[in-house]
This record gives sequence, structure tokens and C-alpha cells, in this order.
Amino acid sequence: MTKNQPPAAYDAVVLAGGAARRLGGADKPAVRVGGRPLLDRVLAACADARTTVVVAGPRPTARPVTWAREDPPGGGPLAALDAGLRHVTAEDVVLLSADLPFLDGRTVTALLGTLRRGTADGVLLTDSDGRDQPLVAAYRTPSLRRELAALSAAHGGTAGLPLRRLTGALDLLRISDPVASFDCDTWDDIATARARIREHGHVLDEWISAVKDELGIDLDVDTGVLLDLARDAAHGVARPAAPLTTFLVGFAAARAGGDADAVADAARKAVALANRWAEEDTRDATPAAPSSGTEPETRTDAG
Repeated sequence: MTKNQPPAAYDAVVLAGGAARRLGGADKPAVRVGGRPLLDRVLAACADARTTVVVAGPRPTARPVTWAREDPPGGGPLAALDAGLRHVTAEDVVLLSADLPFLDGRTVTALLGTLRRGTADGVLLTDSDGRDQPLVAAYRTPSLRRELAALSAAHGGTAGLPLRRLTGALDLLRISDPVASFDCDTWDDIATARARIREHGHVLDEWISAVKDELGIDLDVDTGVLLDLARDAAHGVARPAAPLTTFLVGFAAARAGGDADAVADAARKAVALANRWAEEDTRDATPAAPSSGTEPETRTDAG
């Protein structure tokens, strides 16, 4: 078990069937931020879930999921959660909305880790104003089922009930995370998310994540090593050598097994070659001094 992996299996339920009235009825899960649909960004954050249930009408997604639908459709978040939980078997479940552009696996791991270290029914994020975000949370599955059953018995079902009727009956812990809890309810929120992704401190990581999703690559590599390689190839050989060399490193790594170690080994060899190339060029730029005070013989019949 590595530091970035949850200590045990969990399931995920993603609610993606809202009406998006503040977006004019747009298909919010399909709205792209950083080149990827919002739903796919959330699915990437819970990619190591044993089962991922998306409560919405089926659509193409970047990875396989289980589809569910609340009864009646449009019955609200409690009815959607009830429908999703019917496909859950793990003791812990991560409950997410489909409009979280900055959620990542580290946040999911933190929620699960905090839940498992204590005895609370759930752990949720709070936003920049300190408000609870119950759709960015990890819960104990039996606790959710218990309270959903009680609400359904008291009200003849869960359709139309607000989510706070459920969370208000649970013992919850809270983690403040204004970034991961940021959700996109309006077009202004979408614009804010798109602008932040393109900021200098975020754009490279966001781009690499988008490319890996687009190409179906599930591999964490040291991007610093590859950037250093590109720099050395560009400076020591020629500028066009940078993209070509990094491509060849990727190709070589794929042939060698395609894991992070293979990438690192291929990059190390290419960096060493680029350094040797540059050193030769530097030496050639400074001709060696003659061994004596006379000029070397240059006649064609010399010797």
C-alpha cells in the first residue's frame, strides 16, 4: 500500500442528474473545463474506487461506470443517493457531485483516511465560507442506509426531500478545503474554473492530467525529469530535439514495460547522451594547442 492509496476498498456514488437551472438547463456534467467534461474530471478523482455508480442517464465517459437512475427521475439528491446505494457493496462510500473541477484523488484519500481513523458517520468538506458540502464527502455505507430507511418510512419515500434531512441526523466531521469543494453552479463559476486552470502554477499539471485521460494512460511519472530532459536536448543539441527526444523516451519506455521505472530509466539514458553530446560540442569549439612551437605539417605528401 502506498501513501496515496486508500487503505481499503471503497465505492463511489456520483450524482450527475440535476436540472442545472442556473446554467439555463445546460448539460452540466458535459461542460468542459480544462478540455475535459466536468463528470470525467470527477471520475478521475475516484478512479481507484471498486465500483463507481453515476446516477444519471447513461452517456460516454472516460472510464467504465455503473449507471443508476432515481425514481422518479428528477426526484432530488436523496432519491438519487438511494438509487446509487443499491449498487454499493463497500463499507465506505464517497459521495460526489459531478461539478467539481478541482477535486483530485488526494482529497478523496484524505476524506477516507479521516473517516477510517475515527468513529463518525461521515467526513465532508467545507467551502470558503465554511458551509458544509455534503456532496464532497465520505460516509459509512450502513449509516447512510439506516437514515435513508428512516426517512423513507417517515415520508413514504425520499423523493423531494432535501439532503440536509439526511446529514442532519449523522455524526459528521469536517475538513476545510475551499479549492476541492468549489463547484460550478453558474457560468461565472465555469469561467472562474477555466481561468484558474490556465494560471501558471496549475496549467502544466492540468494539461498532463488531461492528456493522460485523453490517451487512456494511467501512469504517474516524474514530469520534472522529462522537463529536464527536454531542456538538455534543446540546449545541448537543437531546439527541435526536445519534443522528438521525449517522444522517443516514451516509445522506449513502452517497449520496456511502460511503467514509471521504465520511463525514468529511458530518461536517464537520454539525459546522459545529451550531456555527452553537449560536452563534445564544447570541446570542439576550443581547438587543442599545438604540441610544439612549429605549425603542423599540412603538405599532401607529408610523412
